[in-house]
Amino acid sequence: MDARTAEERQREIVRAARATGSVDVNALAAALGVAKETVRRDLRALEDHGLVRRTHGGAYPVESAGFETTLAFRATSHVPEKRRVAAAAAELLGDAETVFVDEGFTPQLIAEALPRDRPLTVVTASLPVAGALAEAENTSVLLLGGRVRPGTLATVDHWTTKMLAGFVLDLAFIGANGISREHGLTTPDPAVSEVKAQAIRAARRTVFAGVHTKFGAVSFCRFAEIGALEAIVTSTLLPSSEAHRYSLLGPQVIRV
Repeated sequence: MDARTAEERQREIVRAARATGSVDVNALAAALGVAKETVRRDLRALEDHGLVRRTHGGAYPVESAGFETTLAFRATSHVPEKRRVAAAAAELLGDAETVFVDEGFTPQLIAEALPRDRPLTVVTASLPVAGALAEAENTSVLLLGGRVRPGTLATVDHWTTKMLAGFVLDLAFIGANGISREHGLTTPDPAVSEVKAQAIRAARRTVFAGVHTKFGAVSFCRFAEIGALEAIVTSTLLPSSEAHRYSLLGPQVIRV
């Protein structure tokens, strides 16, 4: 076991993190037969390379051009936090009548939290969002056409962006794989990035909703600056000092 090179160990750590969603220092040390400090050093190196984000006692994988979690996996992680964030985001609807709802599990929860007692038109690239709202009373659903990405069950490519370019929307609920003050909102896939950027261009107001683990993470394709957002909705697991730094760039930051 000890004969492994640091590179082999680190490859194994990334593989484990991606397979299970997170890794624990103690468990890794035992599995790899090395000291905890060695594992911590490996995690620091991997974080420097943008492959993982360290947490207290472990790490989780960063989504990148080569790795993205599936919708099925997202539906199992941080679920109570996502539900709180989604409910708070839906409350920002105001008098909007036409709404874009992004792909992803948190936006899907936002869609389910939208009011059913007044007319609303929802535009989405997400098959699960369209399915969740198709029979909702007073809600008209426009599903954007295009190529369906298997992991996220959402449409992309020129058909999707062209259809979206024909709309003027009151509000866009946007998700991202990463949000940082320096690099803005990012996502691994250029095709997804195009759809998100077009939705923001089409909308008068844009709200980002995401759990605390998204903050500080940077993915491959940037599709918006922080200043393009009217509001950021996240949980109290994002420190208030950090929330304040984001608010200085323009958006209202709501922690629930």
